[in-house]
Amino acid sequence: MDTTGDERIDVVPLGTTPVRGTCEAVSGGRLVVRTPGLLEVHDREDFLAGRSAGPSAALRTEEHERAVPTPDGGFVVAGGSSVRAVGPDGGPRWELTHDPWHGAARAHSAPAVSPDGRLVCVVVPTLEPDKEKAALVYDLEPGRNYTWDDLLLLDAATGEVLGRRQIRSLASAAVASWRPDGGAVVVSCWTAWHSWSTWWAEPRADGLDVLGGTWMRALAGFLPGTRVLTQRYAEHMFHDDDRDELASYDLGSGEQTALLDLAELAVDPENDEFHSAEVLDGRHVLVPGRVHPGGAPETRHWLLDAGTLRPLGRLSYPVPVGEDVTVLGDGTWLTHDGDRLHRWTLSRTGS
Repeated sequence: MDTTGDERIDVVPLGTTPVRGTCEAVSGGRLVVRTPGLLEVHDREDFLAGRSAGPSAALRTEEHERAVPTPDGGFVVAGGSSVRAVGPDGGPRWELTHDPWHGAARAHSAPAVSPDGRLVCVVVPTLEPDKEKAALVYDLEPGRNYTWDDLLLLDAATGEVLGRRQIRSLASAAVASWRPDGGAVVVSCWTAWHSWSTWWAEPRADGLDVLGGTWMRALAGFLPGTRVLTQRYAEHMFHDDDRDELASYDLGSGEQTALLDLAELAVDPENDEFHSAEVLDGRHVLVPGRVHPGGAPETRHWLLDAGTLRPLGRLSYPVPVGEDVTVLGDGTWLTHDGDRLHRWTLSRTGS
């Protein structure tokens, strides 16, 4: 194990806020709070300071739906067989139907709205009438023949399909996110027995151009410039497939720019788990992990160099933290402790 990962880095507390549900930072200084059946959008600073008079936008959701806010106060909602948009007043904007998702009557893919609010990217399933052309990986529903999923680029105002590209995925789970400048979108899909596949695409005047991708790695976040951070999980599907890794790629060339075997951070590599990684700022990546020193599980957080993915040390908190981390995009982040959110920044020695 690399002893660099054992060096302690102090953090500075910036406040504590009571909260119910999970939190996600989105563009425009907003914070999304999700509880079962409800999505609320708050001004981030007011909410974390306890000054919020209520959400600026809210949406009731069904269990089978996955919803995201738009910059203008509306929402885009994916369901079991459609994608729809609602305006700030709750009224419908448009609805695009598609073939039903396989395996369950719920959305497997959440929409991703571009930073300027003009475009929506989403993965949808596709039924194939000709059984001979169906994707052989899926045979759980006799009579339903699915081919590989489609990646759609939609006009956020009208729902018009501006681009469609088939990707080699039959997703049971899919995540997508736009690069902060809106110049590219990255989508990761998990397919049974095929692991994760990750693709990056560029919106163009004539539609959507898939520039490249990688296999067995999922989207973790965006690094400065044109780099994307991905994570590989030990899925044990193949011989010697037991590695948890982080890797960065250049979206233009497709080349891998850095690699870290997360066993360097592990106390017990056979049992320790690393389920996420967060791009904290232009210089740092934060990695939470569940490790087993002396046999008892313990959550620890490490700080990495964003350029090289080299471990810089372990974050030292004055209160318990879990594996859930919400980065805010300004060099601060949130950790959860029961029904409380703690906000942190790096000390000068850690920066």
